[in-house]
Amino acid sequence: MITTIIRSRGLVIAGLLLCLGITVSCTLDMRDQPRYDPFEESRFFADRAAARPRIPNTVARGQLNLDGHLYTGRVDGRFAETFPFAVTMEILERGQERYTIFCAPCHGLLGDGEGVITEYGMRMPTSFHDPDLRDEPPGYYFSIITDGTRVMPSYAARVTPADRWAIIAYIRALQLSQNAAVEQVPPDILPELDETDTGTP
Repeated sequence: MITTIIRSRGLVIAGLLLCLGITVSCTLDMRDQPRYDPFEESRFFADRAAARPRIPNTVARGQLNLDGHLYTGRVDGRFAETFPFAVTMEILERGQERYTIFCAPCHGLLGDGEGVITEYGMRMPTSFHDPDLRDEPPGYYFSIITDGTRVMPSYAARVTPADRWAIIAYIRALQLSQNAAVEQVPPDILPELDETDTGTP
């Protein structure tokens, strides 16, 4: 009986030691990989550098950027006066979504500068309905979103070029919504503007 217990304990201990040994060996293998560390010397290459230079004329994925209008917001070195693609309802809806996420906290849902940040002591941004900003071309807004200005940071790493243009399209829609003339309203929508609330149910 005692011999059986001793043997059982011995088997358990041996099993635990075996598992521990396997774990340690796996850990060592993972830590001691056959790889080069950054800037490590290598005797394999003639220049003795482990890091290899890029192959000539290669472009990193997502960095081709052949369309200067789309990726820089400029045409012939000047702020673009037009959009690089047709503005559709789908583009406006995408712009509204991105604007609500990235812009509304500061610029307000209406673009009037009355974002939630003003409740915490931050300076109110200039309203998009300010005459000077209304007259700025789309490329100007693209530049601001890309590079930032004053207290506004760059959003280049957060908002793709296509989404920047979508946001600008939505900003234009906001500007038109607050500064449109009656003559610009489509005839089929005009009757809705003439309807007034009489206050009766």
